[in-house]
Amino acid sequence: MLFPRAIPLAIFLALAAITALSVFAIESNARASERAQMREYAQGVAAALDRSGGEYISYLRAGAALFSSMGEVSPETFDSFVRALRLDTELSGAEGIGWVPVIEARDLPAFLVRTRIGQPAYPAITPQPAAGSTGRIAPVAMFAPVTALNRRALGYDMYSDPARAAAMAEAELTLRPAASGRITLLRETSGTAPAFAIYMPVFRGDDGRDRRLAGFVYTPFRAREFLDSAIDRNRQGRFGVRLYDGEIARDHLLVAHAIDDPARERVQQAVTIADRQLMLVIEHADHRVLSSLSMVTLIFGLALASLLMLLARLLTQQAFEDQARLAFFEEQHSIRNSLTRELNHRVKNTLANVLSILALTRRRASGLDDFADSLEGRIRALSATHDLLTVTDWGITPIRAVIEAELKHFREMFGDSILLDGPALELAPNDALSFGLAVHELATNAAKYGALSVPGGRVTIRWQRGEDPASDTPWAEVEWQESGGPAVAPQRRCGFGTELIEKVVAHELRQPVTLEFAPAGVRCVLRVPVRRPADFRMREKEVDRRVRKP
Repeated sequence: MLFPRAIPLAIFLALAAITALSVFAIESNARASERAQMREYAQGVAAALDRSGGEYISYLRAGAALFSSMGEVSPETFDSFVRALRLDTELSGAEGIGWVPVIEARDLPAFLVRTRIGQPAYPAITPQPAAGSTGRIAPVAMFAPVTALNRRALGYDMYSDPARAAAMAEAELTLRPAASGRITLLRETSGTAPAFAIYMPVFRGDDGRDRRLAGFVYTPFRAREFLDSAIDRNRQGRFGVRLYDGEIARDHLLVAHAIDDPARERVQQAVTIADRQLMLVIEHADHRVLSSLSMVTLIFGLALASLLMLLARLLTQQAFEDQARLAFFEEQHSIRNSLTRELNHRVKNTLANVLSILALTRRRASGLDDFADSLEGRIRALSATHDLLTVTDWGITPIRAVIEAELKHFREMFGDSILLDGPALELAPNDALSFGLAVHELATNAAKYGALSVPGGRVTIRWQRGEDPASDTPWAEVEWQESGGPAVAPQRRCGFGTELIEKVVAHELRQPVTLEFAPAGVRCVLRVPVRRPADFRMREKEVDRRVRKP
């Protein structure tokens, strides 16, 4: 009741806050579920990569064990080994398996003679070692499966590439398979496709001082096909996948299946291939602003908040209207009591006037007919003024209207013989009754004995506003002047009209009355108070406005 507008708003804000918290909780759970799915997917891809790499590492270990037991690896032996493996390079991204012997630069001519036997298409060493150079070289001697592109790798010196040389040195040192960093395969026509290779060292001799490095069994991998084989096994297409060599940096990127929009969530998963750590990054960009459940919760919460806000608004508005109605009924009850008291007062005043008129008429009447006629005229004068006050709802009444109501019958008979002149002034109801009665008596006297009793007689009624600095209530000074009538006798009997005006009207108006019977014509000056409406009238409109104010 004290805050009819703030209460619905507070309810709406509270429910909106609860809805927002619910949506936040749902979205948090959705994000957690999404991250869990991404981690699961990352682990699946990492496991698939590890299986693919591990499968070929086992092949390389088997080849190293076989080749270490031989004095020389012949093409027939190598082909038999590869056939036994039954390689399926399409499912793993591997190029195949190759044999890389390690020889001293000074032994290169003899090596070429031996390897060219049975292989007329064997290419030259690439890049050619400088004349007189010392050190080791590691040319690709054999590679399977044999294809036109794979033949391009034959004769390539692995030590000429720092990334390959580093991997081979690590494998030689650790006696374990070692993966290289980012390299470019020679068979790639563009020369820019990222790849990496795994090297397994092959030693001959005993484990003691006679052990020497014979070469490497190696497998090169195309990075994109290597990653695609792992992704296809997991059948997941809504995540972006990036594979880095070691740290996450642009120059270490091996392959990327990027998403079109900026990634909102990222999950990292380390993958170890032949003792080299690769970093797998899973990305996800959800186009939806909110999940389906969050949208349903948000719409339902806002709809419920709006409905309760409307309901609270209606209830508070109804309570406010009920309170306003109670106040209105109290005001109406007060107005009814005031009107009852006002009516009682006005009826008493009217009855007092009637009794006074009755008493004075009875004392002055010469007979029953004269009594009845005089009484009827005066009662009609009161009735005419009452009718005028009823039209104005017993409010303020223009002084001109009172005069015209009392002189209506006389003006119809005498026409222009009665003149009215004065400003617009308004009288209170009780003052209008007394003033109207005085005008009736003056008009009746003029019609019987005065200016209206002979042709050419004239009555002029003028009024003006007057004020007394010592009093808060101004008055209307009304002058009744007769002219052109019969001469007024200096000695005359005081009649009822004179007594009524000088005693009753003067007493009711609480103002002096001047009544002169001059020879030229009767002159009467009355002062009628001009009261403020608040002094005598109930201000219904103002009360109604105050009651109805929201």
